[in-house]
Amino acid sequence: MLNFNKIGLGILFIVFLLVGCSSAQDGEKVPVSGEASGESYPNKAIKVIVSYSAGGSSDIGARTLMTYVEKELGVPVVVENKPGAGGWVGWEQLLGEEPDGYTIALINTPNLMTGYMDPAINRSQNLESFDLIANHITDPGVIAVNKDDDRFNSVEDVIEYAKSNPTTTTSTGVVGDDHIASLKLNNKFNTQFNAVHNGGAGESITAVLGGHVDVLFANVGDVTTLYNDKEIKVLAVMDDKRSELLPDVPTLAEEGYEGVVSWSSRGYAAPKGVDAEKLEVLRNAFEKAIKNVEQAKIMNETGLTVNYLNHAEYLEALKMEEEGIKEIKDLLNW
Repeated sequence: MLNFNKIGLGILFIVFLLVGCSSAQDGEKVPVSGEASGESYPNKAIKVIVSYSAGGSSDIGARTLMTYVEKELGVPVVVENKPGAGGWVGWEQLLGEEPDGYTIALINTPNLMTGYMDPAINRSQNLESFDLIANHITDPGVIAVNKDDDRFNSVEDVIEYAKSNPTTTTSTGVVGDDHIASLKLNNKFNTQFNAVHNGGAGESITAVLGGHVDVLFANVGDVTTLYNDKEIKVLAVMDDKRSELLPDVPTLAEEGYEGVVSWSSRGYAAPKGVDAEKLEVLRNAFEKAIKNVEQAKIMNETGLTVNYLNHAEYLEALKMEEEGIKEIKDLLNW
């Protein structure tokens, strides 16, 4: 079973760091050092929408970073979880807000792009709907199982079993990175993975450790602590190289299953139309916070790898991911 005491203590530590974030109500006026309240930006709390459930790596990474962003901006930064629809519950809310610089959001790939590229959903939004701030994390995918599941002691066991048997896998949303990874494996190796969609990594982990789903498709950041505490078996990393955080876990290619990689990048954006000077303030604050050595060390310890990209570099990276999704449209029946 999931060791809630260990995970709870980790989350409690993050929450303790965030006491300053929650001490002011959203909208409360907060003086900026050296200037009168209300005369400069920002002069009140900033809300950050996290489109996934509390306790997952996206949530923990965001809450940790915000303690450093808060110091740079001089105002409270309040995290609000809005899980659902592979992230689009929160992103729809973001795009419905006034572009005044006081509401931003964590955005995750590939869910961001698949949510507006899916012809069945027919969303009107795209990358041009956002004012990008910066990329924070790039997190490779993993394949893991319950530590007590005797069927699977290697990724070969999982894939060969799934060739002959319908096998349930976790997913944080339709056409999210976990779902796409399972579809790629089905296409390339004739496996029979069937994704069970839920609201976030925390739910996925609970489902596998509770024996309700066969295989966990997640990210390095979701499983590093559990793996180090021997609470879960991580069988493969879905990247072209081993993760520095899980150095003894082989890649799929090393295990003889080449051609399938998966990752999620995590950055920040505002709704399109934020004043250029306000955007510059946000971008500068995020750059300093993301490059903060202490922040990067904490991220590393929680299983997340910092990969700062400024707004222009981030846009290019997202466009490249768009092109990658276009290449698997047939897998998605688009």
